Amino acid sequence: MKAMHSIKTIVLKELLEFVRDRRTLMLALVLGPLLTPAIMLGILTLAETRAKSQIEKPLEVPMVGVERAPNLVAWLAGQGIHRKAFQGDLDTAIRTQVEDVYLRIGDDFAQDWHEGAPALVEIVHDSTRQDSEIPVRRIEAALTQYGSQVGALRLLARGLNPSVAAPLAVAHKDLSTPEARRGMVMAFLPYLLILSAFIGGAYLIIDTTAGERERQSLEPLLATPAQRGAVVTGKIAAACAVGATSLLLTLIAFKIGAAFSPGIGRNMDVSAMAIGKMLVILLPMLFIGTSLLTFIAAGAKSVKEAQSYMSMLILLPMIPTIALMVSPVKNQLWMFAVPFLAQNQMLLKVVRGEAIPPGMWGVYLAAGFGLALVLWFAATRRYHQERLAISA
Repeated sequence: MKAMHSIKTIVLKELLEFVRDRRTLMLALVLGPLLTPAIMLGILTLAETRAKSQIEKPLEVPMVGVERAPNLVAWLAGQGIHRKAFQGDLDTAIRTQVEDVYLRIGDDFAQDWHEGAPALVEIVHDSTRQDSEIPVRRIEAALTQYGSQVGALRLLARGLNPSVAAPLAVAHKDLSTPEARRGMVMAFLPYLLILSAFIGGAYLIIDTTAGERERQSLEPLLATPAQRGAVVTGKIAAACAVGATSLLLTLIAFKIGAAFSPGIGRNMDVSAMAIGKMLVILLPMLFIGTSLLTFIAAGAKSVKEAQSYMSMLILLPMIPTIALMVSPVKNQLWMFAVPFLAQNQMLLKVVRGEAIPPGMWGVYLAAGFGLALVLWFAATRRYHQERLAISA
């Protein structure tokens, strides 16, 4: 009972001091949770709008050698791909990003065409530029369609069935669910949420440990009859309360933003059940991050030193995302016991609308809270060091 009273007192003390700092309060509970979803949804909506405009609007493309293939140029114009007048070196224009793509009709196009040989049409572009991806695909699809139509007409003129030249009819049967396809679009969401949970209590923890040590106000707290374990638990609990509030506000902001988003945001699964699952998944990461930050900040002599570790800690949630991009793997049970990787896989399952078996939940929660307990114990042991109260 005495330990619980000490924990409660320390929690209230830390939260009260946190609330008094209006600037930090606004940053932790207002600007971060609201601006991050707004920026991400805005970027996605902008990208979707731009992609739609590139697909639907007429495409103006410089063309070289149009006099050699007037019928092809006219047919492309009927598909919304028009010739664009251009003076100068087109290769240089591509390299300097003045133009996205241009067509070069081969010098022997007319001769090859009349002889029935493949006639050369080059699509010139820079494959490293994403701006040119949609125009190149549009032109390539149009040329493929034109070639297929002309090839079929040539076979008919010779009294042959065009299907003779197509011995296979290849079809795709996509077994993915609409939720899974939406999940592919929202692949950035797990990293963003994991990062928010991992450093959600950083503001309070750094101030209540490294900050108090720098201000030399930690020594009077450690001199009280409260046990060191109660002090650590109280600080971690206060930071987790702030982090959980920030995380919940972030999820609610995504829900509201998705409802008002005119584009891709409407594809997000932001039901109460999905948000509840995400919150449960992220709670272990919140405790892990807060306990780790407590251990690190307790060894720092100043706020500046403690904050210097943040750049390295922010990179940790990126590791599984990058690893899965480079080498995708199938889900296995052991993955749900690995920090960051487990959260990434669990969140992807929720985003994709997949059911999570009870056994998987058990392994995940046991491993997550188990690691948080180990880090809490390490932080508690560090708080037993008497040099912790010395700032210099």
